[in-house]
Parts: sequence; C-alpha cells; structure tokens
Amino acid sequence: MIDIPDGSLFGLANLPYGVFSTPGSAPRVGVRVGDSVVDLAVALGEEVFARPSLNAFMAQGHDRWVRVRQQITELVSGEVPDGAVHPVAEVRMHLPVEVADYVDFYASEHHATNLGRLFRPDSEPLMPNWKHLPVGYHGRAGTVVVSGTDVVRPSGQRRAPGEDAPTFGPCRRLDVEAELGFVVGTGSELGTAVPIAEFATRVFGAVLVNDWSARDIQAWEYVPLGPFLGKSFATSVSPWVVPLLALEQARVATPAQIPEPLPYLEEPEPWGLDIDLAVSWNGHEISRPPYREMYWSPAQMLAHLTVNGAASRTGDLYASGTVSGPEKHQRGAFVELTWGGAEPVRIGGQERTFLEDGDEVTITATAPGADGTRIGFGEVTGRVLPAC
Repeated sequence: MIDIPDGSLFGLANLPYGVFSTPGSAPRVGVRVGDSVVDLAVALGEEVFARPSLNAFMAQGHDRWVRVRQQITELVSGEVPDGAVHPVAEVRMHLPVEVADYVDFYASEHHATNLGRLFRPDSEPLMPNWKHLPVGYHGRAGTVVVSGTDVVRPSGQRRAPGEDAPTFGPCRRLDVEAELGFVVGTGSELGTAVPIAEFATRVFGAVLVNDWSARDIQAWEYVPLGPFLGKSFATSVSPWVVPLLALEQARVATPAQIPEPLPYLEEPEPWGLDIDLAVSWNGHEISRPPYREMYWSPAQMLAHLTVNGAASRTGDLYASGTVSGPEKHQRGAFVELTWGGAEPVRIGGQERTFLEDGDEVTITATAPGADGTRIGFGEVTGRVLPAC
C-alpha cells in the first residue's frame, strides 16, 4: 500500500495522470498518489501506458477510463508491484498529451468587462455577441509546453501611445493569464457537432494553463482578426491531468446566463466548476481567481467549438480564458490586476506592473473532492528569459 499523507491533494479522490521518466526509463504514463508516481505500464502490465503521451489511452474511450480508474484505486489500496513506484521528487515530468489542436476562450465576464473598460472606456465593456456565445480564438498547438519550461520574451511589432508608427523589438508588456484547460479524449467527425450531453464522455480531464500574453504586440495586431503573435509564442500547462471523473464534487451551476442561451448551448445539468486558483509572482501570492465565477461552462465551450461541424480529435486542448472574479485580488491577469499598468502591485518591496526578465510565475489550484477531501492540480510554472 502506498502511504498517502494526511491532507494530501493527491489522494484516492484525485488520481491524476501524467507522463514521466526516470534516468532508466523513457517517458511513460503514470498516476500520482500522494508523493509518489505509479508507473502504469509496470503496475497494470499494459503497453498502452508505456507510451510518451496519454493519447492512446484517452482514445480508448470513457468506459475504459472508468474501468482503469477503478483498477488503480484497488491497486494502490493494496500491494503495488515492485519497481512501479517512484518518488515524485525523483522523476522528470513531460507534456502529458500530444496536443492535436489548441483553442482559447474568453469565458469570464469579469475579465472581459475589465478589459472592455480598460481598452474601450467610452463604449459598452462587452461586445454585443459576448453573452450569446463563448468567444474564442485558435492558438498554436506546437508552442504548448509543460510546466517548468522557460519562456523566451517574444519580439514583434508594437506601437506605444504617442508613437506615429510601429517599431520592432522585445515585448514591453509581458503578461500571464491564469486559466483552466480541458483535454479531449475522444474526438468527433468532421461535419458533426458535439452536443452538451456528450461533454462528460468526450473530455478526459483538466489541466492548469498559463496563456502567456504580449500585450503590446497583441494591442497592435488584434484588430480586425484577433490574437496572433501576441499569444502564439508560448502556452504553459501543468503536467498532471485531473480526470473529469475526479471533479464530480466540484460541479456547480454557472452564474445566471441572461439572455437565455440558444438551444445548442442549453445545459440541462450544471458543468460550472468550484475550483480555486492561486497566482504567485516570484514566490509572492498576488491573486486568487475563482473558476466558479466563469460565465460559460466547459461543456458549452465544446458544444460551440464543434457546432459548425469542426472536427475534434484526441489530444485537443481548449482553455477557458483568464479566470477572474469580481474583486481586485481575484483577477487572473496582470493587465487587470495593475489596471493596464496604472496601479502597480508590490512584489518583494518593489512596485511592478508587467513581467521582467528572470521573473517566475506559478499557478496552482484545488477543488472539492469526494468524502470532504480537496484535490490538487499541481502547478504550472514558467520563468521569463530575455528576448533572443
């Protein structure tokens, strides 16, 4: 039996999956239990877990996910085979999935309202479509990286207020976005839509996401087609995928949606999630964004993503957009937290607005689990390196 410390965020109610390696093994699938990683290829004796991503296992479908979770629960409650257990501190974690496609949404009313007030002070903060559909954009799957990967400051065109023409150079307003991401386990065919009711059988689990954002590059480029180079340089994700099966106790209703969504977005059962995030900047906690405040649910995001017949695939990642709440200390991006740089925050005795080279940002999260426990998502961490 594996020892699970009292109060561990990685008890039997969680059992998140990841891909790890040791000095003597290639990357393979494991599950975290307490402060240990169980090598599933050894423990369960199946080749599907000896692969460098979760994709092959996820593609086997929801019924298989349920059976394996039960197997793991029984296994770690009893005798685990020799050689299958490794201390978390002694393994290297890798990107848990081969990301097939990446989409980022904009699902927080608080975040969207704050940015609207910042950038369009003389207009309504929300665009006319915002409360009718989950707004999103396509990102770049090839620049999704695992937690711990350094992020090089991007360069690009930017035009500061008062400048007559754009200039090229390193980003001056590098930011983060604290988000939750969802991993598609079984996809859908081109020309079909995924209904709300199929969310829980198609989505495998959730990860933490930091959608790094070059605000000055983004501000110059995003009209009329939206984010591009200001977002595509790096998106960091946590190494542990918390199964959707572990989040049943975290389910809550979304905030009231007015006007009533169109029929394809109607949610007969709630898929809001009561998840508490925390953002730390150079070791100082500066924000606690509440995911339960998100206006659009992940089930609605998936339904909208596919309603035009777009195919989805095993390994698709879609993220919520910045998680923000109604209070200042609940804002999940520095552009909000510092109100566009006009209201600096104090970090280690210094007033700061946007990220400087050498800065490190860590996002963590917890949620209610079964039997009154709490479960954890681990962390997503990145450090800023100077522009090339």
